[in-house]
Amino acid sequence: MRALRSALGVFATGVTVITAFEASHPVGITVNSFASVSLDPPLVLWSVAKTATCAGAFSPQSAFCVHVLAAGQDGLAMNFARSGGDKFAALAWGRSEWGAPLLPGCAAEFHCQAEASYPGGDHTIIVGRVLAHLVRDIPPLLFHRGRFREF
Repeated sequence: MRALRSALGVFATGVTVITAFEASHPVGITVNSFASVSLDPPLVLWSVAKTATCAGAFSPQSAFCVHVLAAGQDGLAMNFARSGGDKFAALAWGRSEWGAPLLPGCAAEFHCQAEASYPGGDHTIIVGRVLAHLVRDIPPLLFHRGRFREF
């Protein structure tokens, strides 16, 4: 499995943090499996480990926000990559008009509603309908060969 992980790491990806509410508290997770599915209708996908403590927050019809992290936001990526604890405690964050937690300073935001989910081995694949998006003219944070990189 280590060799496969290393081979997959050759593919450079962007880094995202996906946020939602579970019950009344905000949850978030660092994800690099984000991808576009369709422009008409506007759909994106990503995957969450079945064992992730926040996996239940992404049920059908739930609101979530995909934050494409900007260069220099590797600390934010690491904060949301850890398991457990209140990941929002030391952050200034808001709430989008669709109800998902909103992180400041990201390169892009995709405000979504969960439309479908599919089993994918030890992960669940989430498909979301894009309700709105925002792009800022700042470089993204990248992940390649197990390390954060800047464009």
